[in-house]
Amino acid sequence: MTTAAAVTTEISDFYCHQAIPGLVDIDVVAETDRVLAFHHTRPAHPVHIVVVPKEHVPSLVDLGSDDAELLREVMDVVREVAGKVRTEHGAASITTNEGLYQESKHMHWHITHRGETEKQIMAMYGHHDG
Repeated sequence: MTTAAAVTTEISDFYCHQAIPGLVDIDVVAETDRVLAFHHTRPAHPVHIVVVPKEHVPSLVDLGSDDAELLREVMDVVREVAGKVRTEHGAASITTNEGLYQESKHMHWHITHRGETEKQIMAMYGHHDG
């Protein structure tokens, strides 16, 4: 009998199975030898970029080979892309998911700008540290 978890694990790595090998068209934003950033193929926001390691890493909590250098490289690309989004749009949100929230079982980071104006952002978040 196949469990739901086993099925999910077998079919849930869009990045390794489709995006990285080039089986789907992607719009690359940034790339290194070990990291790929591209516009999400089904964006949920006006700006929605995904950053992934090119080798399989299960998640932020489970680094697989425990390659701290690869994690640093991923974070360098996340910082670079988020900085570009912030410069262009005034704000960037950065998220990753774990467990049941993690649709694709391959560590990935979403960099988004949800489309709010500066006025809307300030009304929602303001400056609470002043």
